[in-house]
Amino acid sequence: MDLNLQAKLLRVIQERELSRIGGNDIIKLDFRLIVATHRDLGKMVQEGTFREDLYYRLLGLPIELPPLRDRDSDIIVLSKYFLEQFAKDKELPVLKLGHEAQTKLLGYPFPGNIRELKSIIELSAVMANSEEIEASDIAFNSISKESNFLLEEMTMRDYTFKIVRFYLDKYNDNVLKVADKLDIGKSTIYRHLKEMEEEGI
Repeated sequence: MDLNLQAKLLRVIQERELSRIGGNDIIKLDFRLIVATHRDLGKMVQEGTFREDLYYRLLGLPIELPPLRDRDSDIIVLSKYFLEQFAKDKELPVLKLGHEAQTKLLGYPFPGNIRELKSIIELSAVMANSEEIEASDIAFNSISKESNFLLEEMTMRDYTFKIVRFYLDKYNDNVLKVADKLDIGKSTIYRHLKEMEEEGI
């Protein structure tokens, strides 16, 4: 949204009124405003691409929704819900989600969040040959650079490098936070980084 349109939106929110394009009548509004974004609006204000006055007008009660990969229990609950909805829409029996299939889902980072999970579950329901969805029925086709490295055959050392790099990317190279998450010393992370650099990884 460009800055001019932001100014118009701000006026509507503040005055709780608007006039239609081509019209002269002022229309009073009564509404509750809920906004959502995946952008860092505070940073955009600093960069001059988002109006500061609109930012503070929208601030209200912020609710941060963690990505799906950080909510393991929700993955299974949502998967079962999507299976029920798929069965209802197609007028089919509800398929069960096998234990190995659940394990496979829990090991995937879901860069596409809930929309990706819904697509994966619906495809697995189509691919299933029995009343239970098996691990082999679940296919990941993410275009993200994040990969489910647990499915790759590597040495323990390579796995370690991948895990450290994954969490450093996730937490913007915050070594202290990654050390806390992985329950290892920060010196261990720095050592791994040095080894990866020496090996050109």
